[in-house]
This record gives sequence, structure tokens and C-alpha cells, in this order.
Amino acid sequence: MLFLTANALGSLVESAVLNRSLLLGQAVHAKIVKTLEPPFPSFISNHLINLYSKLGVLNSAQLVLSLTPTRHRSVVTWTALIAGSVQNGHFAAALLHFCNMRRDRIQPNDFTFPCLFKASAFLNSPLIGQQLHALAVKSSLILDVFVGCSAFDMYSKTGIRELADKVFEEMPDRNIATWNSSELVFDSMDERNGVSWCSLLAVYEQNDLGEKALKVFLKAREEGIEPTEFMVSSVLSACAGLAAFELGRSIHGLVVKACVEENVFVRSVLVDMYGKCGCIEDCERAFYEMPERNLITWNALIGGYAHQGHANMALDLFEDMTRKTQDVVPNYVTFVCVLTACSRAGAVETGMDIFEAMKDKYGIEPGAEHYACVVDMLGRAGMVERAYEFIKRMPIRPTVSVWGALLGACRVHGKPELGKIAADNLFQIDPQDSGNHVILSNMFASSGRWEEANLVRKEMKDIGIKKGAGYSWISVKNSVHVFRAKDTSHVKYQEILAMLAKLKREMKAAGYIPETNLALYDLEEEEKESEVWYHSEKLALAFGLITIPPGVPIRITKNLRVCVDCHSAIKFISGIVGREIIVRDNNRFHRFKDGQCSCKDYW
Repeated sequence: MLFLTANALGSLVESAVLNRSLLLGQAVHAKIVKTLEPPFPSFISNHLINLYSKLGVLNSAQLVLSLTPTRHRSVVTWTALIAGSVQNGHFAAALLHFCNMRRDRIQPNDFTFPCLFKASAFLNSPLIGQQLHALAVKSSLILDVFVGCSAFDMYSKTGIRELADKVFEEMPDRNIATWNSSELVFDSMDERNGVSWCSLLAVYEQNDLGEKALKVFLKAREEGIEPTEFMVSSVLSACAGLAAFELGRSIHGLVVKACVEENVFVRSVLVDMYGKCGCIEDCERAFYEMPERNLITWNALIGGYAHQGHANMALDLFEDMTRKTQDVVPNYVTFVCVLTACSRAGAVETGMDIFEAMKDKYGIEPGAEHYACVVDMLGRAGMVERAYEFIKRMPIRPTVSVWGALLGACRVHGKPELGKIAADNLFQIDPQDSGNHVILSNMFASSGRWEEANLVRKEMKDIGIKKGAGYSWISVKNSVHVFRAKDTSHVKYQEILAMLAKLKREMKAAGYIPETNLALYDLEEEEKESEVWYHSEKLALAFGLITIPPGVPIRITKNLRVCVDCHSAIKFISGIVGREIIVRDNNRFHRFKDGQCSCKDYW
């Protein structure tokens, strides 16, 4: 090998990293030892530690560090070792390295903290995460978008929802322009490694920008970044948020190929993804194939059962978790899932017992989500007045979710006067939310109080509030097709109309009667029937029946609550066509099969 300068040798080490060639890296390292006088320049040590860390030879990375004089160690040196430890699943070691770094009196930077928060999340150690958070606040690095989102991600994954929300609320910029700016900064980096890719992906995933998260993941793969546990966990979470079942299943295949499936956190996210995509069988399979399970895993399956309508299974699993496991203790998130299950099952007394046990037995102070679950549980069971009394006794200020649960119950059970109280409180908290105005208007309309219904709509118009449009979408052959009510723009619209007409004839022969009592306007009965027949979920379903082969489940997502008539109609259709139809609305899953729905009409 010719004589090479230190800079040239450093470039060769970097080339070995990019090509993931340990053999080349070791050869260059040997040349460095022969060519350069110790101690090596700090950037050479940094390159070598980065090489061995990224290629999983952590003992060699630590050896290089130990041979590097303290005065030559920098935040870059330590962060390379910490990042490599995290990427290779040595989370406790990463935190130990950080302690040693602090003994060297070296301050962490905006790349160090995301690695440390990730290690805390994988170890399910929010206490360590809180200490790191305090240090990030003290150093003002918590204001950095990557650091802030990593802290948010850590609290979310360790079940400390209230602290996650607090971190998010205190972030100085949280709008789309900020995330786009973050991507521009990311694109301008001279060196982009797995940690920086994971950080950007997490920023988008944790802020409900799932499509952007998926694009970042695909771009990272194009640049040759190998999928790590953290990367696939984030992208699977994005798939869960989008209900992107087919894509999630494809990434599951990549997880197996990349040999990261055995990681407990990756498996937990798989359980969560399948549950949120409405495939409870795959959700169960992922859960029961795990050799060890953590709290996040248990919560994911309990939540999956609850949102699928399998309330009794959720409660049985909760009992198994609390009785048969000694190292897993339910947390804040667990009780949100369990109380949701009680609400869906109408198990009021069981739910109230569990709510009381939260604080008395487990020492967990109920939060806004728990109170909202109890109000929803009482309201669904028709105990609307009891729900209102419960709200008045709450020790914390009722949130949008609490009043929203009461308003929804009033609409279902025909309690317009109490509903007006709930709506007025919602208008004070969030005056621009069109959904609450629409529910109140529809509630008056269903009671035949058209003058009051029209007054609510006039108030909406006077203050400039527009009703949010309802959409349904369905994925067919890697393309997403979006529908709105009475939408005529789809290329297959005539075929959709023909399918709807055929279904309508067969449904009426089977006894279907349109549910028109919640039609939005004071119309004649025939007009009301026409109004509900072309809702977006029916158009999406008709398109699915035209394009998706027989025997394959049809999966539809809607941004609003599925309407009463569509729910009734899809039950009939599932029996007529002999297909499984899964509809995910903004509240839960409805799984239709053989003329029945998994919610058992209790929704």
C-alpha cells in the first residue's frame, strides 16, 4: 500500500463503513498502526470507532476508545460508540458509555440524545429517560426538533403519555413547515448515518405525518441504510397510524430478512400494527410467538381486542397479565385500553371497579383519557345523567374528549337538553371544531326539532365554520382510492353505481330498511333514503367489490364515524356477498362477516 496521509486513511475507513466491509476496515486500521505515530489524530479514532460500532464489532470499538487519550476524545468519539451500541441492541451498554462520557466532562450534543432516548425506550426505563430529559432541558438541546421528538417518542413508548404530551406541547415549532425545514437541514448534512435517518423518520411518525415517514424510510433504503430495530419500529408505527396493512406486512417481511424480528420492541410494534390494521389473527400470532413479552406488548394486544370489539377477550388478557406475570405491572396506557374494552362491552360495574383499582391498588392517578373512557362507558349504557354527574365530580377540568363522549351518548340516546350542555362546553374549549356543531344539529334533527337544528347550522355559517368533509378510502393494487359522499369523479363511477343498484335490490329482498332518522336535512323520506345511499363508505365498498378478488377481505378506512345506515347496510352486504368487510372509522374497527358486526351493534 502506498504512503497515505492521515486524511486519506480516514477517507478509506469511511469508505469501508459505506461499503460495510469489515475486512477493508481492518486492513486500513493495520495500515494506520504502521503509518501513524500514536496517539492517532482524534478524527482517525472517531472514524475507527464509527467503523467498528456500525459493523457490530463493539469490542474493537471500545478498545480503540480505551487507547485514545482522554484529551483526544470528543462528543463525536463517544456518540459514535453510543450510536453503534444502540444500533446493535446493546442498550444498557450505550447508557454505560454515556456515564463514562460524562466522567470525561464531555457534554452530549443533538445526536447523542436521540440515541440515549432510544436506549431508554427499548429498556422500558422512563426513569432514566426523565433524567436524560432533564439534562437535555438544562443544556437547551430539548429545543432541537430531533431531540424533542426523540424524548416524545421515548415517553410514548414507555407509556408515560402525559409527559409525552407535555414535551410535544413545549416544542417551539410543531407545524408542517418546521418538519419540512428539518428535512432540508437533514438533506444538507455532510454525513447522514442511521441515527440521523431514524431521527427524521421518528419526527414524522410521532407527529402523525405517516406518509412522510414512509417516504423517508424508502429513501433511506435507496441510499443503502440497513434497517435497524428502531427504524423498522418507527415505520411500522407509521403503517399502524395509516392502517396500511399491506405495506405493514411487506415491512414485516423485511424485518425477518434483516434478522431483527427477535427484538422484543420490534415484535411489540408488530403486535400493535396488526391490531391497528384490523387483522386480529396476525396480531395474536405475533403476540403468542414472542419468547418474552414486555408491557408494551400486552398493551398492544389488549388495545387491539378493545378496538376490534372483542371486549371479553381484552378483559381476560388483562386478568392474565395481572395474575400470571410478576415482572409486568399495568400502567397508564393499560388502563385506557381496559376501560375502553369495558365501554365497548357495556361492562359498567366491572369498568368502575377497574377505575377505582387504578389508584387504590396500582397507585396510578387517573388522567383525562381515563375519565373520558368512564363517561363513554356510562353514556353508551344509557346512563347519561350518571355520566354527567360523574363529570361534575371530576377533580380535573373536563377535556374535549370527556364532553365529546357525553355529547355522543346524548345523540345516541336522544337527550338533546343534556347534549346542549355538553355542546356548549365543547364550543368554549374548541369553538372552531365543526364536528360538535354537526352532532348537535343532527341530534335536534333526529328529534324533529328542525328549527333548532337549522339555527345551529346558521351559527356555523355566521362565524365561518365549515363542516369537515367525510372521506373513505380503500387500497387496491398499491393505489389508494378516495371517495366522498355523492362523488361522481371516479373513473369507475358507472360500474360503482351499477354495483350499488344491484346490492340495493338484493338487500331490500333480504329485509333491509334504510336508517334515515339522522339525515342532515328536513327532507321527504324518499329524499332521505337517496341522501344516505351514496355515502362515501358505500361507494368505497362498491368499488372494492368490483376490483378485489373474491375471498380477499375488503378494508375501508373513514375519517369520521361510520353512519348508522352504512353500518346496517354493510352488515346486510357482508352476508349477501359472503365477504369479510373491515371498516376502520375515527373511533374503532367494525368487522362485518355473515351479516354480523364485531361491535354487536353496541357502538
